[in-house]
Amino acid sequence: MPFHTRLLGKDRLALYSFIHSLNTNFGTSIFEPVALALSSSNYVTAESQQTVGIQISTDAQRVIQNIIDRLATAKTSDIYPNKPDETDAIRSVCTQGEMRPVRLTKADIKLVAHDGTIFFIDLKTAKPNAGEFKGFKRTLLEWVAATLATNPTANVQTLIAIPYNPYEPADYNRWTMRGMLDIDNELKVANEFWDFLGGNGSYQDLFYF
Repeated sequence: MPFHTRLLGKDRLALYSFIHSLNTNFGTSIFEPVALALSSSNYVTAESQQTVGIQISTDAQRVIQNIIDRLATAKTSDIYPNKPDETDAIRSVCTQGEMRPVRLTKADIKLVAHDGTIFFIDLKTAKPNAGEFKGFKRTLLEWVAATLATNPTANVQTLIAIPYNPYEPADYNRWTMRGMLDIDNELKVANEFWDFLGGNGSYQDLFYF
């Protein structure tokens, strides 16, 4: 990295590389195992790196694209993401049309609750930028479609989880996500995520013991 070295110096570059490596590996080396251990007593099953499904109907793909296009081109606050409505729209066509094979992103964490609800969670350890949320949204909707393709009556919830708040002690800056993600139903940050897995107070116990 000759340009970085000239700009930062070897010592600063080495420190940057080390910290970047830590941030990258925290997801699989620390956050996933801790999440599984924490949720194992509150859910029927807790698994990591799970394949969500292998096919999606062409009609479901069309509905997903329509949702993405509508949100991406929205010019007023009257158009906003609504995950329950989006799930219902996908469910209504989940087996219609041609069933096409797909290779979807694996879910970092899969949970099955005692009431049968299936949760697929995508862990994000860095601060995502606004341009990435369209891809995140598509992944969440495709997971719904792939699950319903094999079980149309399933109660499936798909989430983006950010294990820590990089802005702490300030609140997490959610405005960049608001136009694409349903903040109440598709995003859990810091204490919301860990308390969701292990119950109230889990975040406090983990990070402030």
